[in-house]
Amino acid sequence: MADNTVGDFIWQRLTDWGVHRIFGFPGDGINGLMGALNRAEDRFDYVRVRHEEMSAFMAGGHAKFTGEVGVCVATSGPGAIHLLNGLYDAKGDHAPVVAIVGQQVSSSLGSDFQQEVDLQSLFQDVASYVQTIVSPAQARHVIDRAFRIAYAERTVTCIVIPNDVQMMEAVPSPPRTHGSNYSSVGRAYPHPVPRPEELQEAASLLNECERVAVLAGAGAMNATDEVIEVCEVLGAGVAKALLGKAALPDDLPFVTGSIGLLGTKPSWEMMNNCDGLLMIGTTFPYSEFLPKDGQARAVQIDIDPRNVGVRYPTEVNLIGDSTETLRQLLPLLRVKQDRSWRQEIEKNVRDWWKDVDQKAMEDADPINPQRVFHELSPRLPDNAILCGDSGSHTNWYARNIKMRRGMMSSLSGKLATMGSGVPYAIAAKMAYPDRPVIAMVGDGAMQMNGNAELVTAMQYWKEWEDPRFIVMVLVNHDLNQVTWEQRVLAGDPKFPAAQDVIDFPFASYGKLLGFEGIRVDHPDAVAEGWELALKADRPVVIEFITDPNVPPLPPHITWEQAKSYLSALGHLDPDEWGIIKQSAKQFFSGLNIRPQ
Repeated sequence: MADNTVGDFIWQRLTDWGVHRIFGFPGDGINGLMGALNRAEDRFDYVRVRHEEMSAFMAGGHAKFTGEVGVCVATSGPGAIHLLNGLYDAKGDHAPVVAIVGQQVSSSLGSDFQQEVDLQSLFQDVASYVQTIVSPAQARHVIDRAFRIAYAERTVTCIVIPNDVQMMEAVPSPPRTHGSNYSSVGRAYPHPVPRPEELQEAASLLNECERVAVLAGAGAMNATDEVIEVCEVLGAGVAKALLGKAALPDDLPFVTGSIGLLGTKPSWEMMNNCDGLLMIGTTFPYSEFLPKDGQARAVQIDIDPRNVGVRYPTEVNLIGDSTETLRQLLPLLRVKQDRSWRQEIEKNVRDWWKDVDQKAMEDADPINPQRVFHELSPRLPDNAILCGDSGSHTNWYARNIKMRRGMMSSLSGKLATMGSGVPYAIAAKMAYPDRPVIAMVGDGAMQMNGNAELVTAMQYWKEWEDPRFIVMVLVNHDLNQVTWEQRVLAGDPKFPAAQDVIDFPFASYGKLLGFEGIRVDHPDAVAEGWELALKADRPVVIEFITDPNVPPLPPHITWEQAKSYLSALGHLDPDEWGIIKQSAKQFFSGLNIRPQ
């Protein structure tokens, strides 16, 4: 077998770029690549998923948790198509990913051949750079450019390789002729720094404001100490976009928690009463949860100029790394002597946590889903990694989990796609096999693809240093987030044929795979269930049977939302009495009153 093919060269070039893990699924469109990968298996940790979409999710998760480029590989035609959702997820959350996909042999292209798809067109929207290698002499340049762009722009790039080209003889150094390119390995690190006059302008604005609010996103993840110091100087509070949940610990008295539909009341109140806004590394999309247009003077810090001024009108935009920009800004800020704004924020935060704890302990049928997260939060190991999915459980993760220093977390942010929780968790565990990882998934997403990817976990878990890999399934037999959105946003009752989720024995299925399986269907057993899961000597599938009628109330209910909600009830929602009962409990709980 030849060992000097384009396929061999590609894997060697990836080694040169520091790649050591590949997520993929084989197929005849990448036979040349897979044969070469077999010859290079000592250099790579190849993670074979159950579905190509999962390999793209894992590549994006790897990028988020490590800062490295994530790499996924798929065959031509259907395999390439399957990647798209995971790649869009990575693109939306600015995670650098390189997708390597096969193509039919060059001579067949344009003949409507089996599995022939126009991959250049297919990937044109999701990938900032997509190129087909048509000649062995081209491989070096295309690979280097794909990685450099993925790193530099924190985006998705795609390399397409026809099967016959994969098996041609490699050309490590192209001929010295017109049209040849000589590229190199090596990441270029951009270090944009705001000009001194821009920093001074930002500082003057913030110094003039009396009630400053900070909004931190994923771009503030490595600037924890700097954000804290800015808040101390300005007497500010800080809210967190969902992807920035781990940017600041929630035990700080001025951290108001999440913002938006899944957010907290203190975040809502802070944004509605501030006169200054500092946004750090965020493209949080819901402007209705920011200050009213013209209410606050705003400064935004972001690494990418295209991200500033798109959600709220900013007066000063500072383009640069959040950490370094804040370090340069801090000496220019004046300590605010009047701390009444900070005291108001801290009181709201204290009241909020009391309210959250009280709501979590309200009775439900059978388990209040808030209690599941309420009991987990204080039991989380200091180095835990949390991986969320998309569903009503995301509300409780956003509000009830208190992040501490040293923890990591992520989920599908901009795309908010279902099905990302388990593959994110597998990617996190592969990257950090010595840390406990918890996936938080609803029963709908678990049936969508989570069950299949548990087989991937079964294949690899014995290689992990710390066996704690917990998949929490919130079982409410409902596509619950969409059900509530139908009620509150559209005024429609639940549509059972579309929304009901059939029962599935998740814990028993976990046992079938050789994991620990725990089923919790009583509120008094929630804490014990988590304790058993966290001390298990193998992966755990733990399912909590929860009440779908506990409403994920937004921090502020508009009149339009209230009318839509009442309209849904007026149309005889099948769960009408259950949601009336639970809505009343949640409402009166916040008032420290109990309905009779």
